[in-house]
Amino acid sequence: MVNPVVGGGPKKVLYTLNTVRRIGLTKAAKALRARNACKACGLGMGGQMGGMTNEIGEFPSICNKSVQAQSTDIQPAIPDEIFAHSLAELDELSAREIEQLGRLANPIFKAEDSGKFEIVSWDFALTRMTERLKETEPDRSFFYSSGRSSNEAGFLFQLLARAYGTNNVTNCSYYCHQATSVAMESTIGTGTATVELSDLKKSDLVFVIGANPSSNHPRFIHLLKSVRDRGGHVIIINPAREPGLVKFAVPKSPKSMIKGGDEIASLYLQPRIGTDVTLLKGIAKSVVEQGLMNREFIDQYTENSDDFLSDLAGISWPEIEDDCGVPKAELAEVARLCGDAEAAVFSWGMGMTHHVHGVENIEYISNLALLCGMIGRPGAGLLPLRGHSNVQGIGTIGVKPVLAQEIVAQIEAKMGVKFPDRKGLDTLATIEAAASGDIDAAVIMGGNLFAATPNSKCAAKAMENIGFKMFLTTTLNKGHLAGARGGETLILPVTARDEEWQPTTQESMFNFVRMSDGGIKRHDNVRPEVAILAELGQRLLPDCPINFAAFGSHNRIREAIAETIPGMEELKSIAIAKTEFHVRNRILHSPVFRTATGKARFAVHPTLPKAKQSGNWPFTLATIRSEGQFNSIIYEEKDSYRQTSTRWCVLMNPSDIDALDLGDGDKVTLESEQGEMRGLTVYPFDVPTGNVMAYYPEANILTSNRVDPRSKTPSFKSIAVKISREN
Repeated sequence: MVNPVVGGGPKKVLYTLNTVRRIGLTKAAKALRARNACKACGLGMGGQMGGMTNEIGEFPSICNKSVQAQSTDIQPAIPDEIFAHSLAELDELSAREIEQLGRLANPIFKAEDSGKFEIVSWDFALTRMTERLKETEPDRSFFYSSGRSSNEAGFLFQLLARAYGTNNVTNCSYYCHQATSVAMESTIGTGTATVELSDLKKSDLVFVIGANPSSNHPRFIHLLKSVRDRGGHVIIINPAREPGLVKFAVPKSPKSMIKGGDEIASLYLQPRIGTDVTLLKGIAKSVVEQGLMNREFIDQYTENSDDFLSDLAGISWPEIEDDCGVPKAELAEVARLCGDAEAAVFSWGMGMTHHVHGVENIEYISNLALLCGMIGRPGAGLLPLRGHSNVQGIGTIGVKPVLAQEIVAQIEAKMGVKFPDRKGLDTLATIEAAASGDIDAAVIMGGNLFAATPNSKCAAKAMENIGFKMFLTTTLNKGHLAGARGGETLILPVTARDEEWQPTTQESMFNFVRMSDGGIKRHDNVRPEVAILAELGQRLLPDCPINFAAFGSHNRIREAIAETIPGMEELKSIAIAKTEFHVRNRILHSPVFRTATGKARFAVHPTLPKAKQSGNWPFTLATIRSEGQFNSIIYEEKDSYRQTSTRWCVLMNPSDIDALDLGDGDKVTLESEQGEMRGLTVYPFDVPTGNVMAYYPEANILTSNRVDPRSKTPSFKSIAVKISREN
């Protein structure tokens, strides 16, 4: 259908080497070898075992995402002359060009009646932020954090916000894996991975569902290759046939490089976008029909199995095949492999969570694992693929709108403070409140909230409506310019992870807490997030019982976390013992479930989710990330794996291209109910007919504010669109 492409390989090695040369070999080596957790994906590289070592001691554990992230941190300062340009001129730059202006090395401020930023002193910045927050009714503000920050900064961040008087405390997980947390809590009583990294060394079957780790978690591909090397199987379930998941040349394996790559996928299923529940029901139905379900496990450790099995019996094979587009024979083969496996790990990404039925998707992954008895044993379990290095930790230590009552009680008792009772707003709800004029101030720590938000028109309006926006960041991005013409904008330069003045901690997607030493100095006028937040707390809340001056010490913050957050007790001594650890009571190597009944529960949803396609909107769009980006950060305009040379494009099945009388490289308009993208280049790609893909965050102009009702995760995937030729 299209030219075969192999993931990894010499091109990626050369890209990494060129990036290292650009930032300087000495600087790159110092950064990569330092004992700091990688700031890219949540897989868990770095920490006290060394910057290129994973949490089970394997060396070298590094990928081009690590190098890309370091290349951003090691940049020189943005020249002062840049800030002589107007906001309008800066906004003409692409996302990639803005990121590569350099490091933000001084506080900058944009007054309400000004059209440009000016460099200001720290004293001005601290005074101004204190004044504006004092003027604001707390519930007309929100506090948002990305997954880049440390546990220490995150804990102090949410503590400051709640002491200030608002529970509008949220993070980027509401745009990625909140559906995972809700679904796993409902089925097995825990919201995070049930496996540790070493379990993947014991498994003989790994599912990768709705994810593209060849681009987004390259180190994970090494684990998949090792499964195949042991004679095990890797099952990929993804509407798009991603080249790096078919075959990958592993850079650290000379044999893999010489022979042109290793087969990754044993089986590759391509359901239509948004039909995952149907497909998973089909696999489960076949497991039952082939007599492969683990009846002993089901009877002893689960509940609601009768209703689940009854629902499977009631759905017909023609209905399954017609809906998901995958033949019964392929589903039966997956069922056979699943039923025959000794230990299976089920991993998934945002291709599963980014739907209005995202929670149901994950519940049915859990259902399939329970049906085969694959939760609660070594080498088997559930593994959400987290996309940021500490997004899980940020949630663990309380950066979320609703805290468990036991945690609230612990903090209030130990610190003599009373938190507000009102339920906080989730991430999209804060944006919608701002768009409606109900938010006057926002404190945004890291990330790019604007670019991460669906429905770009609404997001732009929201940012413009906020009278005072304060950002803590290492570099500038489009989110700092969005809405800057409205109200005041204050942007503060913070230390990168390896520049922190005190050690910090992060949590991997395997529930493993690592410690980062920090200590590298690159810029004279940047400050740690904790130092800024502690100073703000002292100025903003001078009569508060919380001693914000004392919380300038990371050791003191870790003591508070250990005393109030269940499972984090070992954090108290991590700086002394240098002993990294797994969060207590999360890894499930025995079938002990933390539900009300002590049993895992099968979820049942008889009604299949339906796509919103119609005659007016005949295609279903999924937004995707490229090989050359990390989250909303764009490192390369081209995508070497999908062979696109521009991000302003649409990927389509060749038969759909022919049916519309289009050709490879033609220009089209892609339109949804929310907006349109003009001048997109057409590229053929192996996706089901009727399905198309476009790059995130550019395609957010087409996405809506529709959310999963249970997790509030937006639907970045199943978007109904139409395509028209441009003359």
